[in-house]
Amino acid sequence: MKTFALAGNPNSGKTTLFNALTGATAYVGNWPGVTVEKREGKYKGKKNGVEAKIVDLPGIYSLSPYTPEEVISRNFILDEKPDLVIDVIDATNLERNLYLTTQLLEIDVPVIVALNMNDVLEKQGISIDVKELEKTLGVPVVLVSALKNEGIDELLSKADKVSNTAREGSSVLEKTEHAELVKKAVEVMKEAGIASPTFHAIKMLEKDEIEETNHPEEAKRIAGVLPEGVEFDAISADERYQYISSNCSIHRKGEKAERAKEKLTLSDKIDKVLTIRWAGIPIFLVILLIVFGLTFSEDLFFLGRMGVPFTPCFEGNPYFEGLFWTDAGINSPGVMLMGLWEGFSGWLGDLMNQGLEAAGAASWAIGFIDSVIIDGVFAVIGFLPQILVLYIFFSILEDSGYMARVAFIFDRIFRKVGLSGRAFIPMLMGYGCGVPAMINTRTLNTDKERVQTIRAIAFFPCGAKMALLSAIAGVLAENFGLNAVLISYSFYIVGLVIAILSVILMHWTTQREKVPPFIMELPAYHLPQFRALMIHIWDKVKHYLKKVSTIVVISAIFIWAFTHLTWGWAYVDPEETGYAGTVLHDLSSWISPLFTPMGFGNVQAGASAWAYSLSSITGIVAKEVVPETLEVISGGNLEAFVAASGITVGGFYAFVMFNLMTIPCFASIGTAKAELPKGTLKWTLLFWVGASYLLGIFTYITIDFTWTLAITLPVIIGVFVLAYFYNKKKTEKEEALKA
Repeated sequence: MKTFALAGNPNSGKTTLFNALTGATAYVGNWPGVTVEKREGKYKGKKNGVEAKIVDLPGIYSLSPYTPEEVISRNFILDEKPDLVIDVIDATNLERNLYLTTQLLEIDVPVIVALNMNDVLEKQGISIDVKELEKTLGVPVVLVSALKNEGIDELLSKADKVSNTAREGSSVLEKTEHAELVKKAVEVMKEAGIASPTFHAIKMLEKDEIEETNHPEEAKRIAGVLPEGVEFDAISADERYQYISSNCSIHRKGEKAERAKEKLTLSDKIDKVLTIRWAGIPIFLVILLIVFGLTFSEDLFFLGRMGVPFTPCFEGNPYFEGLFWTDAGINSPGVMLMGLWEGFSGWLGDLMNQGLEAAGAASWAIGFIDSVIIDGVFAVIGFLPQILVLYIFFSILEDSGYMARVAFIFDRIFRKVGLSGRAFIPMLMGYGCGVPAMINTRTLNTDKERVQTIRAIAFFPCGAKMALLSAIAGVLAENFGLNAVLISYSFYIVGLVIAILSVILMHWTTQREKVPPFIMELPAYHLPQFRALMIHIWDKVKHYLKKVSTIVVISAIFIWAFTHLTWGWAYVDPEETGYAGTVLHDLSSWISPLFTPMGFGNVQAGASAWAYSLSSITGIVAKEVVPETLEVISGGNLEAFVAASGITVGGFYAFVMFNLMTIPCFASIGTAKAELPKGTLKWTLLFWVGASYLLGIFTYITIDFTWTLAITLPVIIGVFVLAYFYNKKKTEKEEALKA
């Protein structure tokens, strides 16, 4: 089977084309760096009979080794030798995208250009003369629209034919005033028997570090050819763009072609509002609040608070009363879906219990099914509807292009403290799942930047933590009269603030370094592709259900067994004798004093402290297990359990804060170990535990003993002031040594 590689700029629609070709579930992001490793899939054309392996390479702007993505793509094309490279170009940004094309053409590999986003071009009243562009580039060009699945089969049919003929690389630089210099360098590489001599020769003239390391002898010879003082990398870039402008841009036709360069696009107009220096962050916070309102609100649009009278729908129905609205107001979509599941699972649970009783099952067996399945697994699945709604909104924000603007907005903040906005991209991915977010740190330039980012990702509430947030939002609303929307929203904002502050503190102290510049492309706004959106959502749902069916079920069985068995393996019924004497009760009671400074230890929570301690420990396996543990112990009545435990608002908030901010899960630990530099995992684990413990203490004493802010705030400010001057002094010393 032939191998075709997809290469192109970030946001050129390359990954969308990959999905269209393969039907794979690769996630389509809308910011640079989302594709870190190549992805593979198979194309089987029903119309053209073509079969090929498709490799999706990371989005890159050039084949110069400035970023990990560029090195990955370059090495694959040169070393793996695909049968053909499909160069995916955003047709609306022809000049910028063709820069990479001029470099790909220098490699001895068949190339075909896919002019993507042709549908957008047509809306702008612009056309590209494909035949003339083909003559200029010397390779086939095909118009496609990956989003609308147009031109795909034609592209692969032509690619299959082109791949049958070997191609010798050529450079546009051979048509410039430096053609003779290029020719001499190419001759050196040919004499050495190096494949793709044109590409390697030009890279050698540009003083490419990889080339000089791999071919030291040739580097010396070419250095002798290069005139003294000539910076060929700058000359090369300038002459490539001049060639593109003079020879390729002229094939862009249409009445609006010239005016389009001067006229503001719709994306530009939207950005004039959403990326305003003073308004960008407030707008982002308002959008987040709207998303959380649509997910958690039990009084949508505040109609109930404005005095509109409501009578609960399905009044008197034991399972679906208040499904769409209650006496408090209209439910949000997230609450409606959650109520639908709760009603169905309640009916199913009652049916299961009745069936077991009718079958004469033993009381312990009924208790086991009731605790593990109904109170445990059903409860955790019950959080999925709200998680699903939140996923949908976040996916729309990502795929529309807005989240790239959020990264740009926060880049301004990061720049002021000497950090790269590039680090904020994987952090934002942490809202979905910490594992791919940590993997995405491979796009960062330095080890220290990677360490800072991976540690900060833990502070972003991921989908798994949403189960915990969904559970405690209801408890805090029911027991302490707080607003569920604002509760969940506050934890997201707090996580974001803590992540930024922790990165600043690390950058000023243990992870000091000079951060390289970061250029980020803002893609044009567009409506998300429905198919890609559904693939993304299904991928998240599948992952969640997989965890429920494995980790959560196993955890529920473990928790039920060892809260019903004593050290002598005798079975006890907690409803009759309580949990005292059971294995997990005794072990958890032993460690409960450790949580006293955070307000949910044995001093504050009394006899129930062991349950909070146990759930905090089991949550390290997976964050969904935290609410599940409490649901199993409380018999499915978490609100009553919290009320009976006597825990304060501050103590319960601290419990949630600790579990949200501490070690994410086993999967994240494994990923962090693979992505972090050697020897830094133990310090990262210590950082997560230490930071979450201090945050738990701060949360508890701030809420229950507000006067302590007079002490804690000056201490916190003092720490940052000392870190700032420490960094400043170190920087001055380093600059003095350089001088």
